[in-house]
Amino acid sequence: MEKQERKTLPYFGVPKILKYASVYRGKIFLMVFLGVLSSLIDAIYPLFNQHILNHNLARQTADTLPLIGLGYFLVLAFQVWDNYYSAFMCSKMELWINRDLRNAAFNHLQTLTFDYFNRNSVGYIHARVMSDSGRIGELFSWHLMDFVWSGSYVVSVVVVMLVTNMRLACLVLLLVPVASVLVTFFRRRLIEQNRRVRELNSTISGDFNEGITGIRAIKTLTIEERMNADFQKDTADMAHASVQAGRTSTMIGTSVSFLSSAALALVLWQGGSLTMEGLMQLGTLSVFMSYAIGIMEPLQNCINCLTAMTTIQVNIERFTRLMETESSVVDTPEVVEKYGDTFHPRKENWEELKGDVTFEDVSFRYPDGDENVLEHFNLTVKHGESVAIVGETGAGKSTLVNLVCRFYEPTSGRMLIDGRNARERSQLWLHSHIGYVLQTPHLFSGSVRENLRYGNPEATDEEIWRALKMVSADRVIERMDKGLDSDVGEGGSMLSTGERQLLSFARAILADPRILVLDEATSSIDTVTEKAIQAAIRTVTEGRTSFMIAHRLSTIVDADMILAVRDGKIVESGSHRELMEKKGYYWSLFTRQFADEALEKAFGET
Repeated sequence: MEKQERKTLPYFGVPKILKYASVYRGKIFLMVFLGVLSSLIDAIYPLFNQHILNHNLARQTADTLPLIGLGYFLVLAFQVWDNYYSAFMCSKMELWINRDLRNAAFNHLQTLTFDYFNRNSVGYIHARVMSDSGRIGELFSWHLMDFVWSGSYVVSVVVVMLVTNMRLACLVLLLVPVASVLVTFFRRRLIEQNRRVRELNSTISGDFNEGITGIRAIKTLTIEERMNADFQKDTADMAHASVQAGRTSTMIGTSVSFLSSAALALVLWQGGSLTMEGLMQLGTLSVFMSYAIGIMEPLQNCINCLTAMTTIQVNIERFTRLMETESSVVDTPEVVEKYGDTFHPRKENWEELKGDVTFEDVSFRYPDGDENVLEHFNLTVKHGESVAIVGETGAGKSTLVNLVCRFYEPTSGRMLIDGRNARERSQLWLHSHIGYVLQTPHLFSGSVRENLRYGNPEATDEEIWRALKMVSADRVIERMDKGLDSDVGEGGSMLSTGERQLLSFARAILADPRILVLDEATSSIDTVTEKAIQAAIRTVTEGRTSFMIAHRLSTIVDADMILAVRDGKIVESGSHRELMEKKGYYWSLFTRQFADEALEKAFGET
């Protein structure tokens, strides 16, 4: 993924990211104004010392000291407020822009279809939403403020020096290009070294995560020593890379300090001579000494900010690329106008869904595929009918279900829901009438009750218990300390896979869907519970259209239609009896599985 991004690096996304900052343009303008004001105050501080030395000490008079003291105090008080409010504004700006970017990214991700998530890893997407947005927020807050303050300070100091003494000012400014070249040179090295540190840090995080999530496999394979050696190597590499980065950072600081001292030496040499000759006052020399020492660090900050802005360009490009990714399934403007979109549904215009599903000359190819998975496929499923989809692992059994749920659009042909093209109604309308039980169910962090109410937010406890009993999940809840209030853990980690599947099944039933999809929903359930669920399935599928992706073929013999899938193609279709009489692919699958189950049972009894 990163290689692809580097090839398309010339893409420039700053103008498109500005719309997120333009919402706060008034506050950003105020922030910039305060930064300029703060730099001007820092630039005029030495002028107080100049006046005291040139006027009060040189003339041995205290006539202006009270006024100078009051002015100094007022300027100091104002700068304290300025610095506080500027920092406060920067913090708020960073948080506001981060919030807006992350909300926009998360909302956009909810509109994308499965093909995007199939192409991109969770870590990649997480980095776009969290890391990239965070760095963009820093750009419009701290980096912007640092650049404004440093640039304004350098310009102010240069102007004051040139006005005060052109010769001495030019002498000090001779070191500015040298400082710029040195800092830029070391900064480039530091960027590469820090990039290496971040890469190694990501590797270590991955190793650490793998060491925890894969602890069972590690112990059963007895590879603790190997895992430990790999982890120690990565941490040693990171320590070495961090030391190199620290050395380069120190060299930058040392170079700036050396050049500041060199500038001070030049001022003392030339300025001291001018003062001794009576061509320059002591106060003016003091001003040049302050500026000679103080100008180098802001100059370094300017270069650092420009470098940071350049590197953040990559973050901006990656973020805008995410936001410009279009879903492969999009509702037309006419559909959105009538039915609303994902976040603004117009449910008053939603029709009831009956459950008729028709594939009309449908051909389909996955966005990243080279050949059609379906070709000129026709199928009519009346409401209340059940369709089972069988085949070996990886055969492509989920393709039909994905099209029914409109997770993908047909490459050609039409899919009809209740006799109308599915594209004529909104995705949310269709999804709200579908109950989906996954093979690997996902539960959200929270209580059992909260998870089940994702299926129906209005469900009462009585309705929840009824759904649980239908799938024999009530005994699971009864064993838990707090019943429906029991915490399921992150992703349902406090429950077994089978228990999570039962709760997922109950959640789907609670939604009272018109179309029910069971994706190997009994694969992680024991035989006794499976029989109870099969009885429940016959009850809950009555009057509903159902699609069942089956691993255990004995569970789908009563289906109205069975589709046998092989190598991504539907090779047979018909009822269980019809397919068994053909003695084709389905027959071979069924008899082989029946023999395997009989063999397992025989060995189990012995």
